[in-house]
Amino acid sequence: MVPALVIAGLTVLIAWLCGSIVGRLMRRSSPQMGMAARGMSIVVVGIIGSVLALQSLGVSPDVLLLVIFLLGITALVALREPLGNYGAKYFSDLYTPFKVGDSIEVHGYSGKVIEINPMSTVLLSGKEQLISVPNEMLIRDVVVNTSPQAWKEVTIPFSFGGNVDLPAFESELLKSLAKIRTRLDARFPPVITTRARTPTTTDLTLTLMLRRPEDRDAITAEANKRFTEVLDRVRGARR
Repeated sequence: MVPALVIAGLTVLIAWLCGSIVGRLMRRSSPQMGMAARGMSIVVVGIIGSVLALQSLGVSPDVLLLVIFLLGITALVALREPLGNYGAKYFSDLYTPFKVGDSIEVHGYSGKVIEINPMSTVLLSGKEQLISVPNEMLIRDVVVNTSPQAWKEVTIPFSFGGNVDLPAFESELLKSLAKIRTRLDARFPPVITTRARTPTTTDLTLTLMLRRPEDRDAITAEANKRFTEVLDRVRGARR
């Protein structure tokens, strides 16, 4: 029994260390992808630890692995459509160039985006009809943003833990963006919007207006870099 408890304790410790290491390795990527990679590493370590703990108790781990496999297959088959739409929502947040309030055309449908939820994007057509477009379709099909000067706007989502002084972080992030303001439209200063906040996580959106469309990728990468640097600095100031 003691070895199993030791393995369980080591599993928790190693999972935490792996999550921290993966989080640091993914610092240059988008915050959402970093959090997803960190969560996946913790799950993998947890499964391996569970198998080793069962072996120390004299129980064959084959049963656990078989149950996990069967449950995983069943869940994927039953939730294929919802998971596809939910996953598409994740990637559309990162890569699809539209937001609530924009007018878009997709798969023969057109209208103004009035809601983006985990399953679908809701459009209001010119005939005042509500059109629910599955998020998976937004990844698979061509999406045309017909809003005036839509190319100028870049929306970058950020996420981090709840142990951050939010006002200080926002102030420092806006200051750090001063070096790229020559590449932004001076009429529209950067805007940070809080999308959601809980005791454990905070989701923000940084909105920038470009001067030239070819700067989109470079400015997005630079903003993500500034985000990581400012987050580390603000967290360090609280210690």
